[in-house]
Amino acid sequence: MPHQGEILQEAIKNSGISITRIVEELGITRPTIYRKFKDETLDANFVKSVGQIIGHDFSVDFTLLQQSTLPFATSNVKSVVVPNVTSRVALPTNADADFSRQLLALQTKYIALLEAYNELLLKVYGPK
Repeated sequence: MPHQGEILQEAIKNSGISITRIVEELGITRPTIYRKFKDETLDANFVKSVGQIIGHDFSVDFTLLQQSTLPFATSNVKSVVVPNVTSRVALPTNADADFSRQLLALQTKYIALLEAYNELLLKVYGPK
C-alpha cells in the first residue's frame, strides 16, 4: 500500500499541474516538496493546500486507518463499514497508538520548524 507522500505525488502527476506552479503557490522550495513525497505521513493542512491547487480531494485517497492514526486526520472523518473485507493491517493497541500519535505529531512540528528556518535563511541570505 502506498504511503501518503506517494499518494500525493501520484495525484500531482495525474493532475498535469507542474511542480513549479505548486511550490510557487505554496511558498516552498522544490526540494521541500520532493521530501514530502518520501514522507509516510503528511500534515493535513499541507495536503489540503495541495488539493486545492490541483483540484483533488485527498480524503478519498487515504484509508480510514490512516486517517484515524496519522496526523492527516481531521475531526470530520466518518466511519465506513464494508462487509466481507478482512483487514490486512493489525490495529495498534491504545498505548502504541498514543505513543505513535505523539511521535508523529512531534515529527510534523519538527519538520515545520526546519522548513520555517530554511525559509528564514532564504529571506536573510537569499538563494545560493
